[in-house]
Amino acid sequence: MSLPKTFKRAVFLGKGEGLVVQDSPLELPGDNEVLVKVEACGVCYSDYYGQYNVLGGGFPICPGHEIIGRVAAVGRGVKSWKIGDRVGGGWHGGHDETCNACNEGWYQMCDNQVINGVTKNGGSLANALVCSDAEYCILRAEATVRVPDHVDAAKYAPILCAGVSVFNSIRNMNVPVGETVVIQGLGGLGHLGIQYAAHMGYRVVAVSRGADKEKFARELGAHEYIDASKERDVGEALKALGGARLVVATAPTADSITPYLKGLGILGKLLLLSIPGDLTIDTVTMLKHGSSVQVWPSGHQKDSEDAIKFTELKGIDCMIETFALDQAQEAWDTMKNGTVRFRAVIVP
Repeated sequence: MSLPKTFKRAVFLGKGEGLVVQDSPLELPGDNEVLVKVEACGVCYSDYYGQYNVLGGGFPICPGHEIIGRVAAVGRGVKSWKIGDRVGGGWHGGHDETCNACNEGWYQMCDNQVINGVTKNGGSLANALVCSDAEYCILRAEATVRVPDHVDAAKYAPILCAGVSVFNSIRNMNVPVGETVVIQGLGGLGHLGIQYAAHMGYRVVAVSRGADKEKFARELGAHEYIDASKERDVGEALKALGGARLVVATAPTADSITPYLKGLGILGKLLLLSIPGDLTIDTVTMLKHGSSVQVWPSGHQKDSEDAIKFTELKGIDCMIETFALDQAQEAWDTMKNGTVRFRAVIVP
């Protein structure tokens, strides 16, 4: 495959700055890496970590961790991938295979993890710079996801973060089939969460603001709908429905999440998938019913492959808006201000 000497990428040049599209020299993959020609890359709220250097990636940083493309070159030592393979990259970008988390198979919890589009170097893992909102990117071979040839890159790119985060977290909560699962929020994560939970066999309660959203929520698979703009106490409304075994919180505001604790039933769990900040928790309420607050860190490459398979098998519809690479800042803005319906995807 003939490769160009330069490629275009969208980068954050400094802390809090906007995205700038620039030409950059194309680097070949190093040991245990693959070069990927990007077909599509989703825009995620967690790209904020790169924009504000929260995890020490430094600048310039090219964000993006919902990547689908084809292998354009392979580095030394790579045996699992070849040129032309359809692949993807998610939040999990690499692991050391030596820490306790890796030894137990929880690669996305690695002590020295690499995060695609957020960190340049993950502890001992060098050469981890990825340029995902771009025409090409470099992925570590052990974290690269196998993607079917026939799926739509733009529709499936968000499954590598938004999708796997919802799918994998729900299945790891070990909630019995038939129990009540609440999806809080009807945005990029929420619209996927309703579909996943319904197809997993749960009674799904959707919670959002506005009566006009009920029809859409039910079309996605919700059995019940609560209009949070009309309910003074969402927790009480959930108790009236019998209580929830699981509440999946997808909207990133702390004050909107804590009332759900009283809506949990016996052994109920409040699962945080958003970035809400500090939470005030009533432990007395939790003690009465054996309830708990949990988080789940997305998933590793096998989890992402499972999410893709489930999404295709069940006909889960990831709803997107697409943007060209030179519209990267516009895509970022629509995601941040909540006007995108429902995931923004850059198609170089």
